[in-house]
Amino acid sequence: MLLLIGATALAYLLGSLSGSLLIGRLRGVDIRRQGSGNAGGTNAFRTQGWRFALAVVVIDVGKGVIATWLGLRAAAAAPAPFDTAYAQGELCAFAAVVGHCWPLFFGFRGGKGAATAVGAISVLTPMLVAPVFAVWVLVLIATGFVGLATIVAPVVFVVLTATTSVTPANDASALIAFAVAIALLIVFTHRGNIVRLVRGEEYRFEKARLLHRLLR
Repeated sequence: MLLLIGATALAYLLGSLSGSLLIGRLRGVDIRRQGSGNAGGTNAFRTQGWRFALAVVVIDVGKGVIATWLGLRAAAAAPAPFDTAYAQGELCAFAAVVGHCWPLFFGFRGGKGAATAVGAISVLTPMLVAPVFAVWVLVLIATGFVGLATIVAPVVFVVLTATTSVTPANDASALIAFAVAIALLIVFTHRGNIVRLVRGEEYRFEKARLLHRLLR
């Protein structure tokens, strides 16, 4: 039990290593003071360019991968307090996403959790990464709204986990619970985007609206 608690705490600390803020310190910038004020990959791209954003995404996805792997390894090394080791991996994965959103090292002001969640999903259910990402791309090229695409994708992840056999039967409920928790968290962190979408004030990435340009 103590090993799991330690792994979960370490996963949160890993999540708190915000890619945009760490790289930003090297460049002498804090992207929370620029653009949308968010410390995520989208704002990094808009304010600092694609190279900066790519490095941010690599770090943020990577810490989701490491935290989830850490949880699974901790479960294998100690008696499981949960029904399955899978649930312990998911607990660490969720802790990392929470750390990304509310990082201890940066005043609890971080990103919105999507990239770190992708890293976690790539370890827990790698076969679902491609379809979820495809939905994200389709929504983006259809609407130009990055926030909307990022809200829809985790909802689709919930549907896929509930309707496909991607884990052993005894792990299915744990995966669905994780998917729902991640979806709710990402919807919550994008609540400002939802308000702006309703008001018609959300930033639209026009260059990404490929479908719109094709149909014109």
